[in-house]
Amino acid sequence: MTKVIHVLNGPNLGLLGVRQPELYGTATLADVEKECRDIAGPAGFEIIFRQTDAEHEMVHFIHDARVGAAGIVINPAAFCYAGYPVLDALKMCDCPIVEVHITNIHNREAEWRSKSILTQGVTGMISGLGIDVYGLGVRHIIRARAGR
Repeated sequence: MTKVIHVLNGPNLGLLGVRQPELYGTATLADVEKECRDIAGPAGFEIIFRQTDAEHEMVHFIHDARVGAAGIVINPAAFCYAGYPVLDALKMCDCPIVEVHITNIHNREAEWRSKSILTQGVTGMISGLGIDVYGLGVRHIIRARAGR
């Protein structure tokens, strides 16, 4: 196992900070990346940070992390509602996977937003705590790999 944590981001997260700031806040994806690196670095972990709006690219990102990664923190965004190829890719991974959502998906305006199909393939989910969900996911993987 390497000490690499893959932080993967799905559709529209490239516009974080601009898209619906009343829901998602004003922090950018660059801010999220910096926070993840600031948490991982002192613990001796490296971050691979990626974002895509294309499902097939997300599947390839997951394949890259499938064997040997310390873990995956994934904000699948809309892929969590119908991204069966993403789910299948996650199920092939041999590392802890934390699904994160900036908003509380269980308290959104549309019922379809409250159900993630990806929970079948992840270790756990953190939802509704703003961008803090990323840091919590990274910390969880670090602690899991340290045996705590």
